[in-house]
Amino acid sequence: MEKNMHIAIIRLSAMGDVAMLVPALQVLRLSYPNAQITVVSKAFHQPIFNGIPAVNFKAAEVKGSHKGVLGMRRLAAELKGLGVTHLADCHNVLRSKLVRTFLSFSGIAIAAIDKDRAAKKALCKPTYKTWIQLKTSHQRYADVFNALGLPVSLEDFSPLDRLPMPKLAIELLAAWKGKIVGVAPYAAFAAKTYSSEQMREVLSELNATGKTKILLFGAPNEQDSLLELASGLEHVLVVAGLLKFEEELALISNLDLMLAMDSGNGHLAANYGVPVVTLWGVTHPYLGFAPFGQSAAHSLLPDLEKFPAIPTSVYGKSHPAGYENAINSIRATAVVDLINKVI
Repeated sequence: MEKNMHIAIIRLSAMGDVAMLVPALQVLRLSYPNAQITVVSKAFHQPIFNGIPAVNFKAAEVKGSHKGVLGMRRLAAELKGLGVTHLADCHNVLRSKLVRTFLSFSGIAIAAIDKDRAAKKALCKPTYKTWIQLKTSHQRYADVFNALGLPVSLEDFSPLDRLPMPKLAIELLAAWKGKIVGVAPYAAFAAKTYSSEQMREVLSELNATGKTKILLFGAPNEQDSLLELASGLEHVLVVAGLLKFEEELALISNLDLMLAMDSGNGHLAANYGVPVVTLWGVTHPYLGFAPFGQSAAHSLLPDLEKFPAIPTSVYGKSHPAGYENAINSIRATAVVDLINKVI
């Protein structure tokens, strides 16, 4: 039966959530070697899965041919045409629900992620929180496969192989022999982003040792801000905007450590077994979005006595007045000390 099985997995956005698919997907691939597997996501995300052999990728053109209700109907028809037998909806939003609806009468086995929004909402209440670690997104993805009758265990995940260093990165590093630390200082929302002043302090301390090369990652439109952060620091280089995404992933795979906010770069690094230190603002690891396989000690939190309402929201978009700078209660010296301890 397995050789006739074709599993389609839908997760359209955002990059960090897509990257968190990798552990469960890799184990699925290993557990069912004769099945066809197709990931359905935005075209930009394809390189995230290149380290897993024999995984097909189908680009969802949500602003083009797959836009709107008719576009999702077209996507469903295309998946049916590929001979898909199992559909794992790892997004469970309007678009993916439409695909499920259009395929519901096709004899395809279908399962969708349980995001447990009620539990997350309860953890984000301003008072009377129930302080428990919620199920991780990684496990929620694995549970979708389990619901399809395709059990996987995340304990079987092995980090993706490190990739050959891109030529431009080799030139930038100029045969550097010391440690290489990646830093991704920005996040989708300001309340999840460490202040420029304190990040500059972290970079200055790391730079002063002369033993660590620090690479700054970010979107191309963040390049100017990153250059300002790196100004005058000999061992700090800005790589944002210089590399294609697949080249950036290759560089990330060769880091000794990644420092990130609650954002996608931490998940990308964790997939390659790179140690990740994360700084948390108005979100919290208990919501289930910490990078895979990292020690809880690698998550640095704000002063929760001073900011007891944290987490204030699942993704960091909303927070009470005065919480916008909660992340800055994490001392720069604590960040530097943890990085030095880990590497």
